[in-house]
Order: sequence, then C-alpha cells, then structure tokens
Amino acid sequence: MKSKSPLLVITLFSIAAALHLFQSAFSLPMSLLFAARWITIAALAVHGLYRRTLTTWIFIAMVAGAEIGHDWPATAVNLRVISLIFLRLIKTIIAPLVFATLVSGIAAHSDLKKVGRMGVKAIIYFEVVTTLALVIGLVAINLSKAGVGAQIPTSTADTLKVQKLTVSDTILHVFPENIAQAVAEGQILQVVVFSIFFGIGLAMVREERRRPLLTLTESLAETMFKFTNIVMYFAPFGVGAAMAYTVGSTGMGVLLNLAKLLVTLYVALLVFVFGVLLPVALLARVPLKRFISAVTEPVSIAFATANSEAALPRAMESMEAMGVPRQVVAFIMPTGYSFNLDGSTLYLSLASIFVAQAAGIHLSLGRQVLLVVTLMLTSKGVAGVSRAALVILLGTVGSFGLPMEPVFVLLGIDQLLDMARTSVNVLGNCLATVVIARWENDFELKGVETLART
Repeated sequence: MKSKSPLLVITLFSIAAALHLFQSAFSLPMSLLFAARWITIAALAVHGLYRRTLTTWIFIAMVAGAEIGHDWPATAVNLRVISLIFLRLIKTIIAPLVFATLVSGIAAHSDLKKVGRMGVKAIIYFEVVTTLALVIGLVAINLSKAGVGAQIPTSTADTLKVQKLTVSDTILHVFPENIAQAVAEGQILQVVVFSIFFGIGLAMVREERRRPLLTLTESLAETMFKFTNIVMYFAPFGVGAAMAYTVGSTGMGVLLNLAKLLVTLYVALLVFVFGVLLPVALLARVPLKRFISAVTEPVSIAFATANSEAALPRAMESMEAMGVPRQVVAFIMPTGYSFNLDGSTLYLSLASIFVAQAAGIHLSLGRQVLLVVTLMLTSKGVAGVSRAALVILLGTVGSFGLPMEPVFVLLGIDQLLDMARTSVNVLGNCLATVVIARWENDFELKGVETLART
C-alpha cells in the first residue's frame, strides 16, 4: 500500500489538472472541479499518513490552505490568528538562540590561537565565501524580482513602518543601549553585537571560570534547537492558515511568485558554484576530477535528505581518503558547518529581499548592504540546523520593518529550496577543507592517488 500511495496522488493530480485544462472546452460544471480538487487534497492527506514527515504535512497544509482561501475567502481571512500564534512562538526563539549559538561558537573556538595560521585562514576564507554567496543572492533576487506582485494583505501592509535613518543613525543603531530593550523590540543586529562582544569577553576569561558559562550557553543553544523542533510541529497549521489568509485576501497569484523564487534560487546557486567555488578550486589547484568523485556521494545524500548533518560522516571520510590529513578534516569540517554554509546564507539574502518585494517595500542599496551584514552575522552556527533558517529569516526581516507573513508562504516550498541549498552547503565545506589543506601545504598527494584507484 505504501508504494501505491504516491502513484495514487500523481494520478489524482493529473485528473484534477486535466479537468481544469478542459474546463473551457467542455464547459465542465464548477461542482465537478470543486470535488476533484478536494479529492486530490484528501489523497494527499492519506499519503501524509503513510509518510508521516513534517515536510510532507507542511506541503499538504499549504495546498489545503490555498484551496480554502480560494473556495471560502471570508472564512480563510479569519484563520490568520492561527498563523499569528505560530509567529509568536517562533519569535520567542530568536534572541536566546542567536545569543547562545554565537557566544558558544566564539568562546568554544578560543583555541584558534593554538591552531594558529589554519584557524585564521579558515575564518577569513569562510567570511569571504559566505559574503560572496550573500551578494549573489542579493543580485539574483533584484534581477528576477520574484516577489514583485505577490501582494500581501492590505491590513498588514498598512502597519509596516520602515525607519528612515541617516548614516550616523544607522551606525549608532547597530550598538545596543540596553540588551533587554533590544530583545524586547526584536533588534536582532543589536543582539548579535552584544553576543559577539560577550563571546569575545568570555573567551578571554581563564578556563576554570569560562567553562561553566560556556557549558550554560551550549546547553541553552541545544535547548533552543529542541524548542524549535517542538514549535515546528505546529508549522503545518501555521503555514496552512497563512496560505489560506494570503490567498483569501489577494488571490492565487502568490503561487506564481513562489515558482519564480524557486527558479531564482537554483540559478543563483549554480552561479555561485561555477562563479565562486570553481574559480577557488582552480586557484587552489584542487584536482577537480578526483574532488568531484569524492564529493558526489555526500552531496547526493545532502540533496536527497535536505540535511547537512546526514552527509557529514561520509563527507569527512571522503576528504580524508582524498588526501586531506585527519586533523585538518576534524577541524575545518565541523567549523565550516557553523561558519561556512554557503547555500543557506545565499538563500537567506534572497528570501529577505523576496519578502520586501512581496510587501511592496523598496529597500535602498544602503539598507540592503546592512541587511547582508546582518545576515552574515546571524547566520553563523544555526543555518545547519533543520528549520533554524526560518528563525533567522523571521528575526532579520522583523528588525528591518518587513512583514513576516510571506515567510510562512515560503515554508510551502521549503523542501525544494532546502535540497538545493543543503547540497551546496556540503559541497562548499568539502572544498574549504581541501583549500585550507592546500593553503597549509598539508595535502597528501599519495592519498589522492589511493582514492583514484578505489
């Protein structure tokens, strides 16, 4: 029965699509189309009972929500309260998660002095490459304008306020005057700045005093990740309600914008791979054929599972077999999973501007640059965790005066987005490991030959 479920869903989708295509030619009654749509949704629900994955149910909720918004718009508008509950639960995660991950990440890597040049070079490499990824995402979404025309409900748009800040005000606004006030007002960049200074200060404290607080922040980070997982069980209801509200208020046009966004992300990731990662590999004299052979399996695992962690063991094994020393792999690969998630950072910049375009809000070049800087900092340490990108995206767009409803709509296609960005995450970290080994003249060519013969 499990194997027949996908076939049943595909068949019903085909029937529903055919009915829509031939409606004008054969003047099919609307009641038949209505029944066909809901039979398809029911089949999806049955399929979800067999799959029992959060991604499946988010997709089902998105489809059902869009249909409710189309068939009963007045009722759909009243469902907004469900999406707002989900929004509030997500917003409670942002500040403690960012604080805990940044502080523990900085303080835990205070041993970079012992590692010496490799640590410094790795951090420089990570920052340069992820910044390029953010810029490519920014350029791609400004060229495609995928969010333009995806109108958000008027009631939400009327409440949006974009702060008009001078250059000096913008610089001053980065630094918190009161951390409690920054948390309460959702000023995510101020929380980031406070966390960075706090982490640096903690790293300078002697070990016996530093360890208890570092343990506390690590425990807090792990707890907030579990908190995120719990809240995400409510995601199908929040996404379905948000989609119903959006479609009931503005129509089905938002689905076309989502398709444009999906294409934009895949094209931008290809540009990043061939425009950034490939030149880096050539400059570092990475043996491309052997590298491609080594990363094929871990990248495939990442694409299929949409989970970076699932590919980590095989990626580390492949890089070691290729000739990268174990101590380099053990240091660079885990660090890269916190600081070098290229696909996720590209997606965050692209999705943030999509939200602004969907809201009809023009962000000046200066504010877009500030947005990139904010994402460059907030994306560290959390983008590799399932659904944590949602938390960072919500926190960032909220601090820039942008609406949060379009973010929920993105969840409907998040699996397709996540597959691409996760595979690029793994590819980028594998390349970083080889590049740093090359940079340190620590690449064992004998190991490469061994891999070639296997």
